[in-house]
This record gives sequence, C-alpha cells and structure tokens, in this order.
Amino acid sequence: MATVEELMQRNLLGVFNERDAARRHEAIAAVYAEDVLFQDPEGLVRGRDQIDAKVSALLDGAPDFAFRPTALVRVSGDLGVLPWGFGPAGGAPVVTGTDIALVEDGRIVRLHTLLDSGSS
Repeated sequence: MATVEELMQRNLLGVFNERDAARRHEAIAAVYAEDVLFQDPEGLVRGRDQIDAKVSALLDGAPDFAFRPTALVRVSGDLGVLPWGFGPAGGAPVVTGTDIALVEDGRIVRLHTLLDSGSS
C-alpha cells in the first residue's frame, strides 16, 4: 500500500504532470479512490474521470509548462501537504500553490489545491 508521501508525489508528477493519457489514466487509478473529491479555486469535481478531464484541459492549455514540488511532502497521519510550482520547464513558476490530500485505504479520497496569493 502506498504511503501518503508517495501518493502526494505521484499525484503531482504522475497525474498532474503526465501528458501521456494512458500513463496518466494508470496513475489516476492507483492514486485516487473512485469517488474522489477534488476542489480548487475553480470549483469541485468528483471522480477519477472528472479529474482526468480537468488535468487534460490544464495541460493542453499550457503545453510548455510543468509542475514541480517546491518543498518536501509533510505528513500528519492520513493527511499530506505538498507545495508546488507550475511554469515553463526549466524556468520560474508562474503559479504556486499547495496540495492537501486526505488518504484512506491507500488512496486519495479528498484533494484540495490552494493557490498562493498573487498567483493567477
């Protein structure tokens, strides 16, 4: 069973950073519960398919951008926190934020993304 730290890393790099749809689909199945809830400033989506659609649209809209962690994952029991940056590969991030995930039975059941002030 994956640890909270492993799930947080795979969420950022294996899901939100994965442009290959087949590999992203595999990561989504391994990382999230079927009825996962994901909330960010744009709203709430439910389920793996809606997360996949959201990630696909995000990456399609920023073809040269990549996510990268900006600090280590912090864990408290079943809760994980991971700060990240999103911007041109090899360049400074354009947007920064933090993912907060609740894990049950080795899968993320709730994921929240907070954007840092000043991020667009």
